[in-house]
Amino acid sequence: MSDAAHTEEAHTGPIKNPKQLLIAVFFSFVAPILIITGLVAYVVSAYKPSGAASGDLDLYGVSQQVRDRDVAARLARVGTVEIRDANRELATGEAVFKAQCVACHGSPGIPGAPHLNEAAAWGPRIGQGYATLLEHALKGKGAMPAQGGGDFEDVEIGRAVVYMANSGGATFPVPDRPAAAAPAAEAPAK
Repeated sequence: MSDAAHTEEAHTGPIKNPKQLLIAVFFSFVAPILIITGLVAYVVSAYKPSGAASGDLDLYGVSQQVRDRDVAARLARVGTVEIRDANRELATGEAVFKAQCVACHGSPGIPGAPHLNEAAAWGPRIGQGYATLLEHALKGKGAMPAQGGGDFEDVEIGRAVVYMANSGGATFPVPDRPAAAAPAAEAPAK
C-alpha cells in the first residue's frame, strides 16, 4: 500500500487547496495584465509637448492644435500644380538678390561665398564666364542648394547672378526672356 500512496502523491501538483488555486490564477493572469498596463501608462506619460495648457491636452498629452497640424500634414497632397502668369514682369536681379541671395552673399554672409561688391572674391568666378556661374546658381555648388533654395524662374536667377557679378567688376548683360518662336509660315495655296 505504501507504493499506492507514494504513486498518488507523485501525480499531484503544487496546488493543494482553493486558496492556492486563486493565488496561482492571480499571478498567472491578472499580474501580467497589470504590469503591461503600467508599462503602457509609463511610456505614454513621457509624450507631453511643452507649452501646452494641461486643460488642452487629450489622453496622450497632445493638444488639439498639434493633432490638427499632424493630421493636415498626413493628408496633404503629394504633388501640387502651380500656375504662374507667363506674361508677368521678371523680377530684377536686385530683387531676387534681396529675396534669396542676401543671406549668404550679403554682408556678413557666409565665409567662402563671394559677397556683393567684393571684386577680389568675384574675380576668379567672373573668369569662368556667365554660363558657368548661372549653372552653379541653378544646380547648386558646394553648400549652396539649387537656385539658392528659392523658387524663381531661371532667367530671374540669371539676373541675380549678373547683378552680383557686375557688382564685383563683371560687365555681363542682363538676361531677358527668350523671344517667342516666330509663327510658322503659311502653306502655299493650291
